[in-house]
Amino acid sequence: MPDSHCTKDIQKNISCSTSAPQRSPTATFTELQPLMANAVLPETSEEDKGAKDSGQTAGPTIRQRARTKFLKGVSYFAGDMKPFGKWMEKQFILVQLLDWVLRGASQVMFVNNPLSGLIIFGGLILQNYWWALNGFIGTLFATISALILRQNRGAIAAGLYGYNGILVGLLMAVFSNAGNWYWWLLLPNIFMSMMCPIVSSALASINSRWDLPVFTLPFNILVCLHMVATGHYNHHFPQVLIQPRSELPNITWADIDVAKLFMSVPVGIGQVYGCDNPWTGGMFIISLFISSPITCVHAVLGSAVGMVSGLALAAPFGDIYFGLWGYNCVLACIAIGGMFYALTWQVHLLAITCAFFCAYLGSAIANIMSTFGLPACTWPFCLSALTFLLITTEAKKIFKLPLAKVNYPEKNLGFYWKLKKQEKIEKAEKERNEREEQQKALEEEVTLNEKEQLRLELERMEEGSIEKVAVEVQTEDTD
Repeated sequence: MPDSHCTKDIQKNISCSTSAPQRSPTATFTELQPLMANAVLPETSEEDKGAKDSGQTAGPTIRQRARTKFLKGVSYFAGDMKPFGKWMEKQFILVQLLDWVLRGASQVMFVNNPLSGLIIFGGLILQNYWWALNGFIGTLFATISALILRQNRGAIAAGLYGYNGILVGLLMAVFSNAGNWYWWLLLPNIFMSMMCPIVSSALASINSRWDLPVFTLPFNILVCLHMVATGHYNHHFPQVLIQPRSELPNITWADIDVAKLFMSVPVGIGQVYGCDNPWTGGMFIISLFISSPITCVHAVLGSAVGMVSGLALAAPFGDIYFGLWGYNCVLACIAIGGMFYALTWQVHLLAITCAFFCAYLGSAIANIMSTFGLPACTWPFCLSALTFLLITTEAKKIFKLPLAKVNYPEKNLGFYWKLKKQEKIEKAEKERNEREEQQKALEEEVTLNEKEQLRLELERMEEGSIEKVAVEVQTEDTD
């Protein structure tokens, strides 16, 4: 509050002192109350209580309570299931391990939710029992390896050391040419899965310099390493034969199947885990919606973008129906669309742009990798997402979250709104202080001017009194 000055007359201006207005003890206590713990409220009169009770309506209180209860109920199964995670901290280690495995399965889609992970494993079982077993073993041993290496327990509990393991286990089974239930495949599966935390930790020490995640780079490195080390012509672990396209595909637009084209959207989401069953993809969509509707929407958009890009680049219809053009775009669209950026309409458009870029990059990488007999894996997603996370812009609506603050998109958006609200408060406080300083400087200048005028008037009065005395002296001398 700016200081008040008394300037009634000239004499009072000389001796007037600046003092802050007096405040009642109740007002002072109200200002200090947020800084005090277990504060005792000052006694209020019955009239004040009656005025407060009459001014406060029951409507907002009931709505606030209902909203709090609703959000608390939703938190038991949506988002990151924080209450369930706190309850799990007190359970036996084997029970916690199961929770970590389920969270690791869902973290492939940037979801930290054991219920979503359970549905994802259900979809994998629907697709192929053998693949689901390999995925479970990969996640389990990757998590155990992280525990042995004494990695961050919070990251382990969030499934951040398990998601590369499930991809390694699944894709090693998918690309194996030995068929289902080839039990010897579990040996390289376990070994490569246990390598995931080592590669993740090594890459994290590099990417952390730019505050970037490792994504699925460990999975790409280890699966490609295994396939190059074994190859198609191998007695123990033969791989499927991957060859570059050698002839022009026969594409006739009249032969396009619209139903399969739309079905390629859930299939593209399922192909993130190497699954081509549309029902499995539908289960994955449900698992995403349970944890984060924003993630679910961007997953569907990313798969649709991949399908459109495949048509634009004249890709064989079979590849589009099989979801090969969608899965990298799914991950790229989720990563940019609210996961590592706070979701605004500008970020939403940026996510769609990243998905288109990922589709083009995926086609290029697939053509290059096929010459070496390797699949594209998720290299296109990693490279495109990292590229879009490294961009710099002066647009205030494109806000990249610090890696330590990244959570599910809805919570990220709440953090962004809270940060913007705090910035507005700080800006308003700064402007208020500047106005107070300007007003204070103006008042000081006015006071100085008044004092200067007073001094000049006193000097004139003194000169006038001296002249009057001199005239009186001269008059007396003449008399």
